[in-house]
Amino acid sequence: MRLGLYTFAILAVIAIIGAFTYTINPNNFIIEIMGINFNFPVAVWIVLPMLLLFLFTIGHMLFYGLKNYFKLKKWQRDADTLEDALYWSLVNEPKEQKYVMNEIKGSAMLLSKASLDVSDNVEGLSPRLAKVVNIIQKIKNGEYIDLKEIKMAKVFNAGNPILIQNRLNCLESDEKFVEDVMKATSSYSEIVQKQALEIFARKSNFETARKYRKVFDVENFLMMLNRVNTEDEMGLTKEILNDFVDALKLSCVDFIKVAQVTKKYFEPDENIGLFTTYQNSNDKAQSAYLYLLFEYELLDQVAAYLEEQEEDEFMKFRALYQLKRSNSKCKLEDIIDVHSVCAEKK
Repeated sequence: MRLGLYTFAILAVIAIIGAFTYTINPNNFIIEIMGINFNFPVAVWIVLPMLLLFLFTIGHMLFYGLKNYFKLKKWQRDADTLEDALYWSLVNEPKEQKYVMNEIKGSAMLLSKASLDVSDNVEGLSPRLAKVVNIIQKIKNGEYIDLKEIKMAKVFNAGNPILIQNRLNCLESDEKFVEDVMKATSSYSEIVQKQALEIFARKSNFETARKYRKVFDVENFLMMLNRVNTEDEMGLTKEILNDFVDALKLSCVDFIKVAQVTKKYFEPDENIGLFTTYQNSNDKAQSAYLYLLFEYELLDQVAAYLEEQEEDEFMKFRALYQLKRSNSKCKLEDIIDVHSVCAEKK
């Protein structure tokens, strides 16, 4: 019962009883307490205990009502804190939270060290939690979400897997973002850098890629190079190739892979000139240089080059040279795995 209705009902009963008593006995009754005479109508003495009981009852109700009110406020405060903890756990950024009620604190503290993975949308969540669950599901499904637009840009730390996945989604749909990552690789996680570089190498030409050669790795450079003989307008020049060779640490096998592409792209004299320069400055390019000499059937140059080397070096190439000199029509690839020569002790 509401306090106002209870008060009205009690006072009404007291008034009725007092009035009824007064109609029966309107006389006064005197009580002496500590030498003081209290002279009131009989009706007053009848309703006075009822009034005192009413006041004590109201006091009791107010005390426990106030006590329950503050307890309820604590529950509400902890409920809000729990929702906040769930929010940060959903976005993989768990935070320490302070709880008032031990009944919640005993288990909810786990959320400060845990991340929640929701497999599907959940009905009946609060608007805040429903919003973040919906956003996370979209990101998991490959959709890019503009976090600035929904005011969540500052929610995620750099290594957050949800943020990383969202950026990977953006890479697949926005070529401009791919180049943004290439321009500022240090601002993005290693996974995003790697994916951006792979997409860039798959779609861009050498003229555009030249300015990002320092962030390239050998694998993606070779992938890009392999597009040269199958795609037009790749923009590869000697100068650009030199820039990449200078920027990357190419192995013996890598130089041979480069030579296998450039032999079809550059003129023989131009290509030989390039690899002459490479092998003069880098021992790892020597096998690629010999490979090209054999490809172009420049056996005199092969003989001159091998004569300058130690007798126990380039044994497979020496064997091939002897076969060639005996008028053999075999090709290098017929008897030699061009990659195996790199494992040979020179």
